[in-house]
Amino acid sequence: MAQTYTRLLYHIVFSTKGREPWIDPVWRPELYEYIGGIVRNRKGDLFAAGGVADHVHLLLRLTASRAVSDVVRDIKANSSGWLHERGVMPFAWQDGYGAFTLSPNAIPGVPNYINNQESHHARESFRDEFLYMLAESGTEFDPERLWE
Repeated sequence: MAQTYTRLLYHIVFSTKGREPWIDPVWRPELYEYIGGIVRNRKGDLFAAGGVADHVHLLLRLTASRAVSDVVRDIKANSSGWLHERGVMPFAWQDGYGAFTLSPNAIPGVPNYINNQESHHARESFRDEFLYMLAESGTEFDPERLWE
């Protein structure tokens, strides 16, 4: 085959360092726009971004030439620097993240889930949500090292 064809869709989740409630709803939409620019600069598409004060959910597509770990690293490093330039101190992202691949059939429901994080977290903690995501995806993890 002369060309590479992919449709790599990811639901990525990461939190602030120590799950501190540093993400202010006032500038949250601007943060998501900035993250979208980072993703586009890496030849990807950001379909949805949402979250609450202590974590972010992203639904994105990446090309086969981009490693998820590199893109998440770039999102965290650049957005953290961008927030520091705007006087958001202290601010830091956690070291790790969750990245879950999605079938194109899942796309219709995921943006709604991501966009309704405020109401979702009125009922469920981030910890419970993330443990559910790990279990649903069959992702193995070490409970001793799950939270920094």
